[in-house]
Amino acid sequence: MVDGVLVIDKPQGLTSHDVVAVARRALAERRIGHTGTLDPLATGVLPLACGRATRLVRFLTASDKEYEATIRFGLTTDSYDITGTETSRSGLTPDRNAVMAAMAELTGNYLQLPPAFSAKKIAGRRAYELARQDQEVALRPVPITVASAVLDDLAGDAARVRLTCSAGFYVRSFAHSLGEKVGTGACLEALRRTRSGDFTLDHAITLEQLIPGAQSVVGGVIPLDRLLPSLPTVTVTDEGRSRVSHGQEVEGTAGAAEWVRLTDSQGCLLAMAKTGSRQGFLHPAVVLI
Repeated sequence: MVDGVLVIDKPQGLTSHDVVAVARRALAERRIGHTGTLDPLATGVLPLACGRATRLVRFLTASDKEYEATIRFGLTTDSYDITGTETSRSGLTPDRNAVMAAMAELTGNYLQLPPAFSAKKIAGRRAYELARQDQEVALRPVPITVASAVLDDLAGDAARVRLTCSAGFYVRSFAHSLGEKVGTGACLEALRRTRSGDFTLDHAITLEQLIPGAQSVVGGVIPLDRLLPSLPTVTVTDEGRSRVSHGQEVEGTAGAAEWVRLTDSQGCLLAMAKTGSRQGFLHPAVVLI
């Protein structure tokens, strides 16, 4: 049994589900799920929650992300990336000042419209399924945050940018909007995720290393106790540990935090807890033991 997070440096051309399938075979563990989809075009940090860590996916997916992207100007596609069907070609390229001004407008808190070719659900169906059948895709803008957008290079019709953004952000939509603002049109040409929450490329192994019994796989799993370190932690007594195992409330406060980690005296992560029904008590809502 494997409990923890294994970070894969996803190669180009595979879906996130493809990587999960490889991991399930390599680890002989059915309970594996990714913590944030990467398109086949994208590479980089793909954290896989394994075993009991699958119960923490909601917390892991909520973390912010960092990307390195290449954006092609003068071309638009239906998917907003280079793999889609071309919808327009202007042949125009913007100057550096125009790109920087447009990127500044796309920084901060705002509503972003997801691409039609996305995994968002509409009446129970994936948006990309409707888009592929040329059916109307009525998506709603969602609130996102771009904490940082840096232009590293602009050469010819391509810009290299670095982004720090919230969960739910689409770099493809950013590229499309950037092209609209500079008046040339644009699409995403390449994408690499360098960080997802607490996980970086330093934690990652390659897909080639993901073979059954490989020491790099076993040693690369980040255990439960080291997950979500930025959240407050409350240590419980031995009696409290027993109560947590039965889903019963324990003494403690969450303060201003919505969630806290409950650990025992050895630092073992027991549960994720919220403020309980009684003042001064915590309710273990996600139990890991």
